[in-house]
Amino acid sequence: MGAIALIAALTFSSCSKDDENEPEPVNEEEVITTVTASYTPVGGGTAITLLYRDLDGDGPNAPVTTVSGPFAKNKTYNGAVTVKNESVNPAEDITTEIIEEGVDHQLFYQKTGTLNAFTYATASNNFDKNGKPVGLQSVFTTTEVASGNLTITLRHEPNKSGVNVAAGDITNAAGSTDFEVTFSISVL
Repeated sequence: MGAIALIAALTFSSCSKDDENEPEPVNEEEVITTVTASYTPVGGGTAITLLYRDLDGDGPNAPVTTVSGPFAKNKTYNGAVTVKNESVNPAEDITTEIIEEGVDHQLFYQKTGTLNAFTYATASNNFDKNGKPVGLQSVFTTTEVASGNLTITLRHEPNKSGVNVAAGDITNAAGSTDFEVTFSISVL
């Protein structure tokens, strides 16, 4: 999979007669090379880092996906996702743009196997100005031994009012996919 593109939302002002011959702004794409999901256990323990990195984009090297270790049983983990373009120096933090354009973005956490569900954290900065989730922060509560995949997807211009979309169900979200990364995880 090549580098992941994030379409930057542009704000358009209404055109007057004088603006008719003005060129339209170019909708630039942001390159996403790195997605990191860091999960910190409540009450102490080992933090878990999920990392997707594709530094050469469409180059010959395959993306690298790593998981720092298993999650522990009977723990609650607070997660935070960061998104970067590390193909430039200094690296560009795309996370800031996702927050600033929160009404146009939402992350979704889909699990397979015997994993418990990932839910949105309730902190106010995890929501856009309309009270709908942006979803950069999540919560994962483990119980027993489990395994499966976690797919984290960032949608651009999702229908945040769609059925169950605000609860994290991607089924009715629509919009375009800015990135989708999958991690194989376990609870031991």
